Formats: sequence, structure tokens, C-alpha cells
Amino acid sequence: MRTVNIHEAKTHLSRLVDKAAGGEPFVIAKAGKPLVKVMALDAAAPSPSRRLGFMAGEVEAPEDFDRMGQARIEELFGIAS
Repeated sequence: MRTVNIHEAKTHLSRLVDKAAGGEPFVIAKAGKPLVKVMALDAAAPSPSRRLGFMAGEVEAPEDFDRMGQARIEELFGIAS
């Protein structure tokens, strides 16, 4: 496993992280003393996406759905029909 000092890690962080993500972990050392190990994380499997229409045919809307409560709404807003 490769060991790099802090200065080198700061200078080449992007390249080092790309390599670690590709399966090549490395150790960052300060004054020759190993401090941290950088390695790729195991990515969690993505959750299944929710599909539209999963309750198709199970729920019905009344025929007058778009007019439900119309009289009360008109009353509240002072609209004469």
C-alpha cells in the first residue's frame, strides 16, 4: 500500500482519490508516521424507484371531483355564481 506525506496528498488529492476509488487505497503520513488510510467506500445499492400508477384501478375519483365544494368556495371568496 502506498504511503504519501500530507504535502503530497494535498498537492495530488484528486488523483489519489480517483485511484483509491478504483481500488488502490493509500495511507497519509505526517513526519513519517501513518495517520489515516484512504480507501473506496462500498456503495449502497440504489433503492428501487417508485413507479407511477402503482394503484391503477384501485382508487376512483367521483365524476364531479373538479366541482366538489364549489358552492362553499364561492361563498368564502364572495364569488356570485
